[in-house]
Amino acid sequence: MSWLNWLPWRYLVKRVAYRHGFLDPIALLGKLHSFAQPSEVGEPIELLRAGVVFHARGLINSRVIQHNLDWVWPYWVERQFDPQDVAFIPRAFSITHINLSNRNWTAIGQPDVDELPIVDPRGLLTPFHDAWSLDAWLLADDGRCLLPSRCKTARQRQEFEGGPSVITDSGQDGLALTSRSRVVVDNGRPVCEMVVTARAEASGSLVIALRPANPEGVSFINKIQLSGQRDAWTVDGKQAVFFSRPAERHHVSNYRQGDVHIHLQNDEDQTEGQCDVGMATAAALFRVEAGEDSELRITVPLQDELAPAIAPDSWPGTLEGCARLECPDEDWQFLYDAALNSLVLHSPEDVYPGPYTYKRFWFRDAAFIVHALLCAGLTDRAERALYQFPARQLKNGYFRSQEGEWDANGEVLWILRRFHELTGRPLHREWHEPVRKGARWIEKKRLSDSDDVPHAGLLPAGFSAEHLGPNDYYYWDDFWGIAGLKAAQALLAPVDRENSEHFGAGAREFSQTVDRSLATCEKRLNRPGMPASPYRRMDAGAIGSLAMGYPTQLCEPTDPRLLDSVEFLLEKCFVKGAFYQDMIHSGLNAYLTLHVAQVLLRAEDPRFLELVDAVAGLASPTGQWPEAIHPATEGGCMGDGHHVWASAEWVLMVRNCFVREEGGRLILCAGIPPRWLQQEEPIRFGPAPTSFGVVSITVTPQPGGEHRVTWEGKWHKDEPEIEVRLPESDC
Repeated sequence: MSWLNWLPWRYLVKRVAYRHGFLDPIALLGKLHSFAQPSEVGEPIELLRAGVVFHARGLINSRVIQHNLDWVWPYWVERQFDPQDVAFIPRAFSITHINLSNRNWTAIGQPDVDELPIVDPRGLLTPFHDAWSLDAWLLADDGRCLLPSRCKTARQRQEFEGGPSVITDSGQDGLALTSRSRVVVDNGRPVCEMVVTARAEASGSLVIALRPANPEGVSFINKIQLSGQRDAWTVDGKQAVFFSRPAERHHVSNYRQGDVHIHLQNDEDQTEGQCDVGMATAAALFRVEAGEDSELRITVPLQDELAPAIAPDSWPGTLEGCARLECPDEDWQFLYDAALNSLVLHSPEDVYPGPYTYKRFWFRDAAFIVHALLCAGLTDRAERALYQFPARQLKNGYFRSQEGEWDANGEVLWILRRFHELTGRPLHREWHEPVRKGARWIEKKRLSDSDDVPHAGLLPAGFSAEHLGPNDYYYWDDFWGIAGLKAAQALLAPVDRENSEHFGAGAREFSQTVDRSLATCEKRLNRPGMPASPYRRMDAGAIGSLAMGYPTQLCEPTDPRLLDSVEFLLEKCFVKGAFYQDMIHSGLNAYLTLHVAQVLLRAEDPRFLELVDAVAGLASPTGQWPEAIHPATEGGCMGDGHHVWASAEWVLMVRNCFVREEGGRLILCAGIPPRWLQQEEPIRFGPAPTSFGVVSITVTPQPGGEHRVTWEGKWHKDEPEIEVRLPESDC
């Protein structure tokens, strides 16, 4: 027994709290836990750590931003703190001030380079993870100043020639700025590049401003120094920013003196500055003549010279041979191309669900992202990511990214099965034991089925996908557990018949257990729909139970439990045509909307297309989706502003519209929008990997309505049964 148990520490904590006017923290935590099912993991330390960092930033924001609104802040601040803006959020007694209205940014980078700079909706460039930013302003000699973050309108787009680049145009009062941000390879090193073009009807100065902030808020800068040649900054003695020509004027300011913006027209020139509180700002000014374009190139090396050199111009080779889309819908086409680039950027080795807030690893996100990589034909990249998985498996067989996620093992085994199905390869020898251990963990983790309770035989209560609600016995976990056991059965069948049959029997028994539990829900709720857990009413958390139909395909497409769940969600949980997750996310979710669309597509329900089009309409101008979208501003309100799971789901949605597996056959073209057939250009998709082989599909619309569907397949074995389900075109 620990010596701590001998001390009356609970009494001491309670007495100290009361003495200083606080509630008893131990009693309070006990009350909080009472709202959830008993669980061995309350909340994983990784999420707690991320939350502390997030709100620590928000606490700093609350101390700095609202008291200095004359500073030039990032776009989200300028909107969220403006009482006349729809994005305005009252601050009142909020302890922290965080971006809840415009969490939007776009990652740029190079294949297999871990560094992912981000660009916000007004062109603010953050070269390093969670660090300072660069902004471009235009100051006319008569005092007019173009500040993009304060512009009510601007135009932003993404181009992919030679790799992704984000172009931002802003203008007002005869002043105009265009910035193009991308990552290039210079002498084998990745370099973040921003090329700014300024145009003005009057003479003035292009201003490159160094900002102690980013799309999350304040990010400290203590020291800034301009080089002797006046063509480079050194930031905090380590990071460098280079200009393509010397600055003609230069100003530096600290927190007490205010933002450098208010000193731009001062006569005094400074070459260095320091701020003890970390709010140093700097501005380098470059002459702009009236009526003439002035261009400046700013570069920031992303790695030091000791890092291994990388190959130049690697984008064409990276995407060579992947599944391509050719369609008459410019939005779908652009979003598909953008999603492919997102998948590549965020799979340098591990896969990340985002470049900033979510630049960390989760098995859940990884399973969907790797599946999209596989279905897009980016097989080597997917395989490399899968080979990172075994190192995260504990001795007891648990695939751990976050403690308490009981869905992880099922997802790992399922995506490994999909890899071998889509490639036609046998299970690698080094995977035999991880598969066996992973499946055994699922079996051992299940609760006893001897008790007469609705959760008997299920996986333990946990936080699962964290946005489903408090800790509970989530069916999401169970469906993934069943899928994992079925995957182990299929993977081991050629090499370990005994264990294969054992896991197959375990999957069938587990499935029967879940069916019995769901039957208690149907009796209690008087409808077949599947709630999030045996003890929940039907609510937004039921979105997790759709995993039974998509992507695991554990049930028939028309299973009444599945379709009734969808009907509930469509009736009660959709806003502006998209799924609104009112738990934690409190926003519209692109990837979860597409989960509903996938279920409808399998059921041949034409309403799926309305959902897909709604998701397309929620994309940013650069072709990205934040994790959750503010229903009013349609900007990000939760999670990463460039959410790669959403990109993965778009790729999977497009792929399944053209080709999907259903039982032992392929279904072709069931999701082709009828409006695409009202023109005469061919529609193509492929080469697309399937569990039967690789297929390329061409749809040739005909004026009379007798549209022609052709395909070419490179099958693993024999050609499978193929059904063409091209919808009728609207007349």
